[in-house]
Amino acid sequence: MLPDQQSEEDSSYLTPFSKATLTGLFVGIIATLVCLVYNILYREQTGFSLSEIINVSSVIFMVNLLFVVLGVIYYWFIRAFRKGAIWYAVALLLLTAFVFMKSLAVQRTADPLLNAEFQHLLAAIVLIAGVAGALGIPFLFYNKKFEQHVL
Repeated sequence: MLPDQQSEEDSSYLTPFSKATLTGLFVGIIATLVCLVYNILYREQTGFSLSEIINVSSVIFMVNLLFVVLGVIYYWFIRAFRKGAIWYAVALLLLTAFVFMKSLAVQRTADPLLNAEFQHLLAAIVLIAGVAGALGIPFLFYNKKFEQHVL
């Protein structure tokens, strides 16, 4: 049998939990790359220099860790609720909106310009991660081609 002709029995090693967690990790890697590109472009455009909180290391670590946790939460939603994928997406989008609004009120420094630049960078990262988590995980979890070729 050719590698791309897997049968249903060959994918039996995937449990719903592992599938949700690995899907979360995969979406997290994509979201991390998007956040890093945005971070670089934003800093080039604005000249924003404060990097003690939002930097390459913190973005890579926190976004990937967040998405593994989101994969586990997604698994819990699909197990606990009928139409759990929809409830998950709605709950995460609402949480994203809340955190987005709160991130625009963060006081990072006394300098108003640096503070506004930090708020915009943080809000954009929250928005990227929230939308990717709310839409990407449910979409890829049920995508057969993703399951066959990536997982």
